[in-house]
Amino acid sequence: MKVYCPAKGKRKLLENVNDEAFAQKMMGDGIAVIPSSGEVFSPVDGEVTMLFPTKHAIGLKSDDGVEVLVHIGIDTVELNGEGFSSYVKQGDKVEVGSPLLSFDLNKVSAQYETDIMIIITNTSAYKNIYQTEIENLSVMDELLDIE
Repeated sequence: MKVYCPAKGKRKLLENVNDEAFAQKMMGDGIAVIPSSGEVFSPVDGEVTMLFPTKHAIGLKSDDGVEVLVHIGIDTVELNGEGFSSYVKQGDKVEVGSPLLSFDLNKVSAQYETDIMIIITNTSAYKNIYQTEIENLSVMDELLDIE
């Protein structure tokens, strides 16, 4: 099963993210992207299972059962949604590359780290999660390979 890159940017190992819960993989394994734009797209074909009211994070369940959390930034919940927009709602069906969210990169990065964490929240259901070796990522690049 493949999870694709939801944003253009640079690859960052999860353990290097400046948030202990993500870095220690408390919510699951995954990877991060340092975004170069504020557009976020669906990394899987599936359904929106959760959209935070602050629009800084979204939960998805792929058609083949992979549960993915896409979380924008560190402590960005404190913005209470300011600078964030969503294009989907809970229950919507999405395809790889469907627009999910956008955020004002300049505004958010003025106060917070903007790393986008892509977490497989049901990590324990899988044997291995392989990460891409690509450093400079484009939307739709293969990000994770899950078996």
